[in-house]
Amino acid sequence: MTVDTFAAEAQTDAVDTPEAALDSSAATDTTDSASTAEALAADASVDSTASSDDTGSAETAAPVAEKPKKAPAKKAAPKKTKTLELTLTVTGTADGEWKAELKQGNSYIAKNLLVAAAAVSRAAKELHEDLSGPIDEVIDAAREQQAAKVAALEAELEAARKALAELDD
Repeated sequence: MTVDTFAAEAQTDAVDTPEAALDSSAATDTTDSASTAEALAADASVDSTASSDDTGSAETAAPVAEKPKKAPAKKAAPKKTKTLELTLTVTGTADGEWKAELKQGNSYIAKNLLVAAAAVSRAAKELHEDLSGPIDEVIDAAREQQAAKVAALEAELEAARKALAELDD
């Protein structure tokens, strides 16, 4: 007795069903379609081995219905860089005294730190040229004021020495 076997065709619901109906039902029947596709693939492999054993011909099995494509995975949101906000306040007086305060939010990290005028000038130059110009002008004005004060004190000291010398004679 001779038995002819044919390659198994993948059975789908798509033959008589419009595409719109398939798209709406694909979301609800995802697990059903996956198990159906696996069962069809198993049937096709069994039938194709049987047909190659009987006839030895070059017939190939019909392609198995493709699994529906999944939506591409959403990219993770880029990591936000944590910013740290510090406020550095440098205050100078006419006498040439410079003080610094460092604040984070509403709390002071450092307060009333004495800073040399040269250090303030160097820091301003390191930060930006637009900062160093006005700061250097303030430092130069304070330097001139201090030089005038020194000159006045030297003149007063000289007058005091003369007065002392006259008293000793």
